[in-house]
Amino acid sequence: MRIPKSWIPSLSKRMIDNLVAKELIEPAVSKDALIEQTGHLLMEELMVEDKLHEEIREMLKKHEQEIAKGKLDYRKLFDMTKQKLVKERNIIL
Repeated sequence: MRIPKSWIPSLSKRMIDNLVAKELIEPAVSKDALIEQTGHLLMEELMVEDKLHEEIREMLKKHEQEIAKGKLDYRKLFDMTKQKLVKERNIIL
């Protein structure tokens, strides 16, 4: 995750406060519930890249021996695999 988890509640509150203040939304639920749900959504979205990295690490474990022998470059394989998965899954990072 690119930002600390401790920032999520503050970011959520600021986002909702700004949207309500500018009358871009009119909450159908309590503002606190909306802020909490926004925080959950932000957390999920920010975790997408972390989950992708973990999946790639698991995939590359199959090639540990070749990487250890110097036949394959881990960083290059990681980046190539990431690009491929991002493209295939239409992930926006």
